[in-house]
This record gives sequence, structure tokens and C-alpha cells, in this order.
Amino acid sequence: MIRKVFKKKPSGGNKIDAFLEKYNLPKAYLAVNRRMITRGVAVGLFWGFIPMPMQMLAVMATTPFLRFNVPIAISMVWLSNPFTMPPMYYMEYLTGNFILGRDGLEDIELTMAWFTENFDDILVPLYVGTSFYSIVVTGIIYVILNRLWVNSVHSENKERKHKRRKKINKKSDIPEI
Repeated sequence: MIRKVFKKKPSGGNKIDAFLEKYNLPKAYLAVNRRMITRGVAVGLFWGFIPMPMQMLAVMATTPFLRFNVPIAISMVWLSNPFTMPPMYYMEYLTGNFILGRDGLEDIELTMAWFTENFDDILVPLYVGTSFYSIVVTGIIYVILNRLWVNSVHSENKERKHKRRKKINKKSDIPEI
């Protein structure tokens, strides 16, 4: 199932290949296989969980060190967008407080003065929660996605073998004239 979503398209002479050749980029950054896709998801989610500007640049800075599907990684970074950031970072803040055994802040005000006054009380739990989600949750998602992909391939192979056997059995059941 997962492989069907990312079916390989025949390469050659198209605009993407011309772009890659023009800027001397490896085709591996667009490879569609289990390792490249799952790594792309993991790298994108890792950087997406971290509250920082220019997460896409962080993904691109990771490319010399890891081989992964860059478009998939960048699309995973987009999961943290202006609509999802507040609940996501609040959840990371609560998780950080839980890990640190703190109660958290009360009487929250949405003013710059309040934020500058409580910056240290916000930053430490936020980044503890962020590191939890970036490392642990991304790792869990990587393992689950990898397992789903492998199971999908195995079920496709079983189905193909079953169809082949059925076809062979039909041919052998036909009486000769």
C-alpha cells in the first residue's frame, strides 16, 4: 500500500532531471525507496518538532550527513505551521514540565513583558519537551513507518504469489482436446 503511493516514475529527459543536472544535485535526494522515505519523514519530523526559525534550512543542512528524500523531509517540516505551532509547542512545554517534575506557570498573559519576565521558566521545559518529541517520538514513528512498509511489501508479495498459483491451477484444470 505504502509503495503504491510512492510508485517510481520512469526517469529521463524531464524537467526534474534537468534541474538536478544543472545544479549538480544527486538524484538520491529524490529516491523513492523504504530507507529514503522513512529517513526523510524522520529528519523532517525531527526538525519540525524544534521551535526555531527556518526549519527547512536545517533540513537542507542535514543533507550532507544523511541520505534521505528531501521533498518528503521538507513536507514533514511543514507540519509545524502557524496553525499547529501553538498547540504543538504548548504540548511540548507541558511534557517538559512533566519530565522535569515542575508545575508550570500560572496566570499566563499574552504580553511581551510577561514573556520576557518568564523566559527562563518557559524555555527550559519547552526544550526538554522538544527534545523528547524530536528524539523519542520521531524514533517511534520511524520504526512504525519502516515496519508498515515492510509488512506492505510482504503482503503484496503474498498476494502476487497467490494470484500466480491460482492462474497456474486454472491452466492445469483445462482439459486437453
